[in-house]
Amino acid sequence: MYIDGFMMARALHILGVVLWIGGVAMVTLVLLPAIKNFPTNENRVAFFEKIESRFAWQARITTLLTGLSGFYMLEVMGAWIRFSDVNYWWMYTMIIVWGIFTIMLFILEPLILHDWFIKQAEKNPEATFKRIQFMHWILLTISLLTVFGAVIGSHGGQFSGY
Repeated sequence: MYIDGFMMARALHILGVVLWIGGVAMVTLVLLPAIKNFPTNENRVAFFEKIESRFAWQARITTLLTGLSGFYMLEVMGAWIRFSDVNYWWMYTMIIVWGIFTIMLFILEPLILHDWFIKQAEKNPEATFKRIQFMHWILLTISLLTVFGAVIGSHGGQFSGY
């Protein structure tokens, strides 16, 4: 079987999304709720920092892989014109979600959010973890809606009436 560059890009793109958004789901649905049961705030913060910092590298690599493969596919397909058609709304959301995570992972988290988290967790750990949980729920929700729309849209689904 012959595998061309486009097939490889698509496979890497999907693999990247699975690892990236799957990781966000794990943090949102498993890690953060489990941390609530830790006996001390110091343990909560230390454990969260340890796990989140390891996941951040995996998320950085997979978002980079996802972005590069996605832009490669757009170019190879000559699909930039799709951004002028409302039926390809999911392509906008893919880029928006990717952009949000890229800014968060490469700029905000290392330069601002890491120190903010430590300071806030020292002042009010309960509120800090609730805020982080809430933000993760928002990110997970928009990510899953985007994946849902992208799967349907990439297989020909469109808004009815258009």
